[in-house]
Amino acid sequence: MVRLQSFAGPGMETKEIRIKTLFFCIGAVLAVELGAWVVTSRSIYHPMLILGGARLLQIFLIILIVVTWGKGLSSIGLARPEMVSGLKKGLLWSAGFAAITSIASIGLLILGINPLTLIKTPLPKQATDLALLFIVGGIVGPVAEEFFFRGVLYGFLRRWGVIVALILSTLIFVLCHPIGHAIPVTHLVGGLLFALAYEFGGSLMVPITIHTLGNLAIFSISLLF
Repeated sequence: MVRLQSFAGPGMETKEIRIKTLFFCIGAVLAVELGAWVVTSRSIYHPMLILGGARLLQIFLIILIVVTWGKGLSSIGLARPEMVSGLKKGLLWSAGFAAITSIASIGLLILGINPLTLIKTPLPKQATDLALLFIVGGIVGPVAEEFFFRGVLYGFLRRWGVIVALILSTLIFVLCHPIGHAIPVTHLVGGLLFALAYEFGGSLMVPITIHTLGNLAIFSISLLF
């Protein structure tokens, strides 16, 4: 029988994230979220600026926690020797996923379903607001989410095997986003894709690249159509 642990990507080991590291990271993320909510409700500053600052602070705190109380940046898939190769793998994964998405979109059109309805995102009208959305929602936000959901959460759950980590991390990822009344297709597919990319790519740079390019692509398509 093949052990699930054999699927771990290069440089990725099970049980890398300790429970203490997980709890500290959860506490830091929740504290920043609460602080951002309070500041947003009482501040004259642009909400997207506050959100961007909150995400940057979360990234900094997660790095501080895993370096101080954890096993270092390699425990969240950010070993320096693998970062460039992780970026290259992320670009390849993104190109492959884009090709699959294009083929699936053609299939949906043949069935009379407009694929844009599944990904189109409401965009702000003001140029400044739009720029902030692309920067915060397209770059800063995805990086922060990958640090926590894949680097920390998936890394902790991975001790119980790929399937458990894949399902639970994706479920939590989806529930932490606004769902509304429709099935959160993009978040479900994204959560599974990012976790699989991290697992088989062996570097957090792989899902970071895919997530960032994916969000930017969705915003760009929504802007053009």
